Amino acid sequence: MTTNQLASFRQANSDDIPAMSKIRLAVRENALSDPSRITQQMYEDYLELLGRGWVAEVDGTIAGFCYANKTNSSIWALFISQEYEGQGLARQLLNMATAWLFEQGQEFVRLSTGTETRADRFYALQGWTRERVEGNEAFYVLARSSVASEVAP
Repeated sequence: MTTNQLASFRQANSDDIPAMSKIRLAVRENALSDPSRITQQMYEDYLELLGRGWVAEVDGTIAGFCYANKTNSSIWALFISQEYEGQGLARQLLNMATAWLFEQGQEFVRLSTGTETRADRFYALQGWTRERVEGNEAFYVLARSSVASEVAP
């Protein structure tokens, strides 16, 4: 049985914030130069006020999380704990977040990530279109129509 088969996915809540923060601060790529930039209040605000968050749990442990920003139709965060990488959790969390944004009536979802990173390659492989590069940051977009055409019979 793979980790993905044991994983469960649910909407994030404030009790999940310490685990999400721990995952965010432990990443090897896209590390925060100033960890205090992401505050407890930001995590709280993105739970409902500014968007929605989801977590992947494996055996009761938060293995990853994703936040969707409804104010600008973007992915605010997507991070997987190192020991759970490569299990498909990020793809499922990303799909949940983009589906929710499209359900809110958005036509496009955007995000940015560091260039030449695993995340950069991941988003391209998920069908996102690279809009531009500024410095060492890549900006991606996903159109509702591209998702609809992938699942259409």
